[in-house]
Amino acid sequence: MKKAVSYEPTVGLEVHVQLKTNTKIWCGCPNRYGISPNTDICPVCLGYPGALPVLNARAVELTVRTGLLLGCDINRYSKWDRKNYFYPDMPKNFQISQYDLPLCVGGGLDIEVEGERKRVNLTRIHLEEDVAKNTHYPGRSVIDFNRAGTPLMEIVTEPDLSTADEAMAFLLALKEMLSYGEISDCNLEEGNIRCDINCSVRLAGAEELGTKAEIKNMNTFKGVHRALSYEIKRQTTEVQRGGEVVQETRRWDDGGGMTQSMRTKEYAHDYRYFPEPDLVPVRLEEKAIEQIRSELPEMPASRRLRFVESYGLPAYDAGVLVAEKEVADFFEAVAGICSNYKTISNWIMTELLRAISDSGQGLSDSSITPENLAGLIGLVDGKKVNMAGAKDVFQVLFEEGGDPAAIVETKGLSQVSDEGAIESFVDQAIQENEKSANDVREGNDKALQHLVGQVMRLSRGKANPQVVLLLLREKLKN
Repeated sequence: MKKAVSYEPTVGLEVHVQLKTNTKIWCGCPNRYGISPNTDICPVCLGYPGALPVLNARAVELTVRTGLLLGCDINRYSKWDRKNYFYPDMPKNFQISQYDLPLCVGGGLDIEVEGERKRVNLTRIHLEEDVAKNTHYPGRSVIDFNRAGTPLMEIVTEPDLSTADEAMAFLLALKEMLSYGEISDCNLEEGNIRCDINCSVRLAGAEELGTKAEIKNMNTFKGVHRALSYEIKRQTTEVQRGGEVVQETRRWDDGGGMTQSMRTKEYAHDYRYFPEPDLVPVRLEEKAIEQIRSELPEMPASRRLRFVESYGLPAYDAGVLVAEKEVADFFEAVAGICSNYKTISNWIMTELLRAISDSGQGLSDSSITPENLAGLIGLVDGKKVNMAGAKDVFQVLFEEGGDPAAIVETKGLSQVSDEGAIESFVDQAIQENEKSANDVREGNDKALQHLVGQVMRLSRGKANPQVVLLLLREKLKN
């Protein structure tokens, strides 16, 4: 009986990251998104003959910062190269990039999938210019050069990934790191992060890689996961039936749920790389690198650990809070005012993240402040307002801001804790719900909760539920 032959996938990613700079990489045009087409352009962006590039030093600094965060070796000497190709998105018919002497080499990023940690090694990080944006319509195509010249950092991994889940974990961890480092806005909708996938399959245990296919221009992480899942299955099926995988460039058809062949894969020599004559090499002094190193921010992994150790939060809470730097910063700002750390975490994870999701806005776009939330928590802890009323107050704070105590007063949400004021509601509830009252006397706790609800209804939600419960137990005890 023939032994079944098994195959294993090998995957590498080329992640393109737009850098968070004020201007483009070779000129003074603004680096921004969402304005009218072909507005932020100049002769350099449009590749006019004689227009000369001038390097944006901030783009180099951010690339070096990324390299340091990822443990790369920083080249003290790097240079620029021309990558030659003919396509409408690059009117000068070459892209200024880096080939044999990039800014950063080596390094890696740790990921975790299903509780297992894995190191994904990097080949290099280099800096280049982004190209214009093509938009295709039936019968015509249009080009917007606003994007042309945006500083673009390319992070190239070794073929260390083997599943779609691992690729997703790597991209999420990288996005988190880039956000914390204030290197990129990391907005996928705006194209701040895009990805090419290199995928091949080989006999399990073999050292030599299989023939790879490259899937170009993936702009969503979910799309990467779906495309890679399909491509691994496609290539495995092909080699299992005795066929050969062709080295080629493919595209992802999201609607059809499949990759499709575009063209035969280019090799490096097809681009005819040669040194860029209009730009001098980059020489980095040790002092400059150490200055960047000294300004590196706290990374997500260490921040998660600190949230557990310093604030006593569960690991799950720390993971949710730290996932977005803006949210983690907000938590720490509230924690500087209020020491009820777990309660702060609960409010942020439930009410704040819900409000952000429902509104479609970022935290910075809302009106709530750390002082607002700390004040609201203080009102709840002081029994000035119950949780139901506090949630109403929170929504006002999120949308309009204001003083929590004043909102409670204006909306008449002040909690009633006086036993004399609550007792009449308790007596009325017992009188109107004789069956539930008798059930409670017989030990039915569900009936007791029903009566608490009736008291809260009669008091319009203002009665202190704890006082209500105590009074009901006292009046209905055997």
